[in-house]
Amino acid sequence: MIVWVNGAFGAGKTSACRELTALLPGSVLYDPELVGSGLTRMLPERRLAGVSDFQDLPSWRLLVPEVAAALLAEVEGPLVVPMTLLRQEYRDEIFGALAARRIPVHHVLLHAGETILRARIAARAADPGHPDHGEKAGRWSLDHLPHYRAALPWLTADAAVIDTTALTPRAVAERIAALVRQGTAHRPIVQTPLPAADTVAAAVLLFDEQDRVLLVDPVYKPGWEFPGGVVERGEAPTLAGVREAAEELSIGLDRRTLRLLVVDWEPHTGPRRGGMRLVYDGGRLDAAGQARLRLPAEELRSWRFVTLREAEQLLAPGKARRLAAALRARELGEVLALEAGVPVGEGAAEAVVDG
Repeated sequence: MIVWVNGAFGAGKTSACRELTALLPGSVLYDPELVGSGLTRMLPERRLAGVSDFQDLPSWRLLVPEVAAALLAEVEGPLVVPMTLLRQEYRDEIFGALAARRIPVHHVLLHAGETILRARIAARAADPGHPDHGEKAGRWSLDHLPHYRAALPWLTADAAVIDTTALTPRAVAERIAALVRQGTAHRPIVQTPLPAADTVAAAVLLFDEQDRVLLVDPVYKPGWEFPGGVVERGEAPTLAGVREAAEELSIGLDRRTLRLLVVDWEPHTGPRRGGMRLVYDGGRLDAAGQARLRLPAEELRSWRFVTLREAEQLLAPGKARRLAAALRARELGEVLALEAGVPVGEGAAEAVVDG
């Protein structure tokens, strides 16, 4: 189990988490900042050029859940993690990777008003004994307050909130411990374990009256997706598409009406395996059908109909190419074969692997 304590710089995360380890038997403090500092020492300067925050390094976001899983194999746990996460897509990426490893996460936000935060930041910057002492550290913390302010809508929706304005670190820790015991801060995320081999997945494209395509926003990974998922052992791809549409959107489709648009080979990238990706035309959803859409909160955050141009801003590049090909196949009444999102015969083997 992980207790992830989020909040702005100056919210009191580290001091509260030190107290919390004394209240949760077997708990260990895990600071992902150590992963970041290690990376900044190991990566060449040319890679770090222009990187002002180690959280922007994909390697950091990959290693944080990996190190957590390794630590939990060594200790009784839970892990107490004092770490600011202000970008929702980074939260999705890290928490989703933990969910794929079946590691439950309790997400707590320590909050204080901006006046209080500024005063705390100034006090610790002026304290020679504080790890964040100095003008540079103080300026860094102050510069991130607007980012915290912008992130508050999704943070307060995603985490259990504790106002630390009038609380001591011990009192904050006691409240966090109570939330953990009650399960109030637990954020269940349904995520398929990372596959050990390449997979076959089926996606279903659904359209509105304007021929815009439906995309969904998963809580367990960054970016948007098509409705669909991995084909289970012994399952027909069309049945997988129908099943995923029912599980993700609470709509019933007839597998006999699905029309195959694209067969795409997706290469192995990062920690996830690749494999064959089948894209089907699931038809149109009228206003009544759209009104019946229901999303499982532990899997999907929202849905929307988008144009291809809008989809290109939401999807990974490989998926955007796959969608463009699927829309072209739908218009032509054909089935297109792709490799890495590129039609076979058009340089697929040399395509950049990024989807």
